[in-house]
Amino acid sequence: MVRRFLCILLSLFFCLSAASGEGSSAATLEDVTEYPPAEYTFKKSRVASYQSDTLIYTIESFTLDSIQCYLTKIWVKDPERQIRKVNAPWGTDLAKPMVLAKSVPEIVLAANASGYITERYPDIPESYPGTPEDYYFTTLGSLVITDGEVLRYLNGIPFYGLALSGNGIDLYRGADPETVLMTDPRQTWAFFEPCAMQAFGVDLLPETDTWPLADRNHRRTILARVNRNNYLLLHVRRNNNAYGLSLHRLNRFFSRHFVTEWVYNLDGGPSSALMYKTQKKNARLTLLAENEQRVADIIGFTE
Repeated sequence: MVRRFLCILLSLFFCLSAASGEGSSAATLEDVTEYPPAEYTFKKSRVASYQSDTLIYTIESFTLDSIQCYLTKIWVKDPERQIRKVNAPWGTDLAKPMVLAKSVPEIVLAANASGYITERYPDIPESYPGTPEDYYFTTLGSLVITDGEVLRYLNGIPFYGLALSGNGIDLYRGADPETVLMTDPRQTWAFFEPCAMQAFGVDLLPETDTWPLADRNHRRTILARVNRNNYLLLHVRRNNNAYGLSLHRLNRFFSRHFVTEWVYNLDGGPSSALMYKTQKKNARLTLLAENEQRVADIIGFTE
């Protein structure tokens, strides 16, 4: 009898949930996100927020090991249309994140992405069809796509990075570029091959003392996917003489506090920038960063 009563209650709950979802006229943070995450108990303060029928974000400030960080929780209704990539001028020079974000007026939230590429970075693959200058002024990776246009395609060289399609942003680790192209991607972002930090809770970083970029305490820009419509951006700043946090430390932070499909290190250092608009009339982009070192591209979110 008790079991039957519980079944009836559960049935009524799911029916009411479905009905309320169909009749909703505007998205709310409670409706569209899957928070609170596993252990979302650290002390934080709200910096900014934005809410519409197609885009919701909140930026929160907190400290981790005495280092100031920004956590941005993002819900986007149509990822394929609303998540944009803006490149620095192809084959000419890199640009500052704020400059790139302003070049697409509809962007209301943006972060640096894909790293700061110079001649100090790894050797050019032998199969790369372009020139050395062309390679340095674009993102690392065997596949570079912006707004559906293929700007680089290294046939046979595995793709390590992120690609946006109708399924949202997906993580690829050593995929054949043809496999990625079959998803009809709109945008790609790629940094160093080992920049995938974790997938479904499994630590993917190289072991400690094997990759200096992961071991060093530094400023960071990290993107994580909760699901197709929900993403997290983590920005780590430099505090006084403290230089930031290591990727290993941040991996433990994500594992403890969030349930994600994957976590990816987009970039770091002085190019690490977070830009946002409020909903005030004629609002301009506000920058949260120490400075604006040049970058290859940004990731932006629009209405």
